[in-house]
Amino acid sequence: PLTMNHKGIITAIVIFGLIIVGMFVFAFLKKSEIENVEVPPVSTTTPSPYDSITRIDGKHFFIEGTHTIVGEVLVPTPCDLLNWDHTIAESMPEQVRVNFELYNNTENCTQVVTPQKFFVTFTASENAGMTATLNGRPVTFNLVPAAPGETPENYEFSPKG
Repeated sequence: PLTMNHKGIITAIVIFGLIIVGMFVFAFLKKSEIENVEVPPVSTTTPSPYDSITRIDGKHFFIEGTHTIVGEVLVPTPCDLLNWDHTIAESMPEQVRVNFELYNNTENCTQVVTPQKFFVTFTASENAGMTATLNGRPVTFNLVPAAPGETPENYEFSPKG
């Protein structure tokens, strides 16, 4: 037969066991909670010297089914090189994206804002939509229509203030 003393000891052992089980359950739940917390990624990208270029201006010519865009991009140094290509999406009207790439492989170069000229030509319908990117980042593509009689060959580049 269980005495009052035995019942107290058994009750204490059961309570102690429940406390231990509770601690393990609590630890497991906290561990699961920590594993599910998303850690924001640490940005390892350094700012580009070209981030300040948010707009590219150009003169747009459409002559006999060919689009020609000429213009200048003001770059931070004379050592910056400008390349470009274009992508035409098959739709009506076509959507054309001009991809500009700027890079500089020199260690030391004088910081003097310098115009880099571009001349893009492609065949698309007259109403083709046109956008631009600079190093993969969308930029405003400000295209001014050519005046009647004006051609890309006689276009004079003029600095904008």
